[in-house]
Amino acid sequence: MNDADSLHAAIHEDVSLQAYDSRWPERFVAERDRLLALFPLVFVDIEHIGSTAVPGMVAKPIVDLLAGVESMAMARSLAEPLRDAAYTTSAEFNATLTDRQWFMRWADGRRTHHLHIVVHGGPVWTRHLQFRDALRASPVLAARYAALKAELAVRHPTDREAYTSAKTAFVSSLSDPT
Repeated sequence: MNDADSLHAAIHEDVSLQAYDSRWPERFVAERDRLLALFPLVFVDIEHIGSTAVPGMVAKPIVDLLAGVESMAMARSLAEPLRDAAYTTSAEFNATLTDRQWFMRWADGRRTHHLHIVVHGGPVWTRHLQFRDALRASPVLAARYAALKAELAVRHPTDREAYTSAKTAFVSSLSDPT
């Protein structure tokens, strides 16, 4: 499947949540280590984020990696090398982003990883980690988020954009420093 086909399939992929899989952290470590070996001295740090990073959380089975770099110029310069490393992206979508770059890894007919490249220590980096850490620290918040995700998956089973957008207020409430 070429980049255009995989992006089209990803955009039109149904929202399907799965029970927590204890292999998700291992998949994160394997991909983090692969990226660090392929791009030595490029990433300041790579963290596991998203629902697959929260033990017990239902999730779309896509491992999210947050990769910190020194600048957005560095992030943008990685597009071609990451394509050579089995990632795909939408140049048009990334051109609209000022604070991150987004890439997707595709294998066996489905998404396996999302790679979010941001400035290490910057606002996007901090928000993602605050959200993950809040869910990890509070089973009550994690349960509320899991219930919201389940409700939204039923409400928007074929519209990933609507599903993601509907989670925004909850995510912002846990990751906004104000």
